[in-house]
Amino acid sequence: MKLFDSERKVMEVLWREGGISAGQVVKILKEETGWNKNTTYTVIKKCVDKGAVKREEPGFICRPLISRQEVQDYETEELIDKMFDGSKEKFFAAFLDGKKLSNQEVDSLKRMIDDLSQERRLE
Repeated sequence: MKLFDSERKVMEVLWREGGISAGQVVKILKEETGWNKNTTYTVIKKCVDKGAVKREEPGFICRPLISRQEVQDYETEELIDKMFDGSKEKFFAAFLDGKKLSNQEVDSLKRMIDDLSQERRLE
């Protein structure tokens, strides 16, 4: 699911806080971003309309219907499709090109690739 920056701000609050009232979301985003009540309610409504947020009564409780991981997966795929012609290999090569990775980061990436390779062999 594609989320705009403003929608992600609402979702970040809900992912962090869980199910909370829209009024609490307003207070948090006023403090974090300076948004007014109307702006926050408008963005919450957009999230509800998209199916990203569920609104429950009483108390206008907002709950996330999608996870941060689902949004990250979608946006990563969209970036790879748009910028790298759908090639994960090109994406990964661009990511590594000129990057200064610590030995710990390199080891961690190697482990992830090894784990993925092992999972694929078991399938």
